[in-house]
Amino acid sequence: MRINRKKFVLALMDADLTLVNLAKKSGLSRSTLTAVKGGKSCNKRTAYSIASALDVDVREILED
Repeated sequence: MRINRKKFVLALMDADLTLVNLAKKSGLSRSTLTAVKGGKSCNKRTAYSIASALDVDVREILED
């Protein structure tokens, strides 16, 4: 799965979170989040963890 970089950043800003805060909230490492933010693909579990921590539906942040 690939998360849309722009949608990810916008959701991060809407949630008023930094990557460090998102890492704590999602249980993922900051390096994983940095890679996803940089355009790397991720597995389904990671995508759902990010979406849950951002309080959005996973479909809102996935690539079209």
